[in-house]
Amino acid sequence: MLNSDLPRVGVVIPCFRVARQILGVIAGLGPEVTHIYVVDDACPEATADLVTAQCTDQRVRVLRHTQNQGVGAAVVSGYRAALADDCDCVVKIDGDGQMDPALIPAFIAPILAGEADYTKGNRFFQLEDLAAMPRIRLLGNAVLSFFSKFSSGYYRLFDPTNGYTAIGLTALQLLPLDKLARRYFFESDLLFRLGTIGAVVRDIPMRAIYGDEVSGLKVGRILLPFLLGHSRNLAKRIGYNYFLRDFSVASLELLLSLPLLLFGLWQGVSGWLHSMQTGQLASSGTVMLAALPIILGTQLLLSFLNYDFQNSPRIPLGPRSRNRTYNRT
Repeated sequence: MLNSDLPRVGVVIPCFRVARQILGVIAGLGPEVTHIYVVDDACPEATADLVTAQCTDQRVRVLRHTQNQGVGAAVVSGYRAALADDCDCVVKIDGDGQMDPALIPAFIAPILAGEADYTKGNRFFQLEDLAAMPRIRLLGNAVLSFFSKFSSGYYRLFDPTNGYTAIGLTALQLLPLDKLARRYFFESDLLFRLGTIGAVVRDIPMRAIYGDEVSGLKVGRILLPFLLGHSRNLAKRIGYNYFLRDFSVASLELLLSLPLLLFGLWQGVSGWLHSMQTGQLASSGTVMLAALPIILGTQLLLSFLNYDFQNSPRIPLGPRSRNRTYNRT
């Protein structure tokens, strides 16, 4: 029987083609973990049957999807089970053995101490560790990290697709779980959603373990969908934070900067084309009519970005709240 004074820590393990590694991953989970949710996302290797037949760990609960829904959907199923069990903190790790279970105390400590609402791994913290990362994955993560900063508003974070994460009960209760992306965009979309509820997020330095497993995350295949997803979330975040929920000087700066930049660029291109066609140099007035809006628009946009940089959540949502009604929609 669980000691009610100790934190209830759940671990969600989405499973798809990880039958060779899953038992070792479960065996590596330490005593700080009280609940283990193995989510079989219609795995063709029948991971759920394997765990049910061979795993004797009493902490393990097996969840099954009859159809493959994606890693995000598998994690959400685990999150819902953890909420039902009143877990104070929920860790998500992959079932392929790339994530060291010994790091779990480092991931949950800031959350249980009330210093953060969500923690995530960062494989880029130690530069010497990057030598082990495949070059295409390194480049892809760098590009996606750049766009994730703008779409989520967490400019100090890196490695947004890192799946080693932990979330506190309060943040989990407030998240609209049904709206989260269901496949590989899940981690990035979750950061956006955390930003909308004002959650404090912290990076945890870690090393990835690369073995003989085959990653389903192909950078070339997902790059365009990720960029579209980040663009959509950026538009939503700006709309939510600067026009629906609040309206500030930064909102005015953004509203003024974009028309000024567009007008200046249009005027500049039109003047340049006219000069090319007529062979006449543009007058100083024509040049200023294009340059001045561009200069003013750029200054206003930089001022807005500076405000946005400083506007990342800094105060955690609060301690655990097992009685709070969480958002199911």
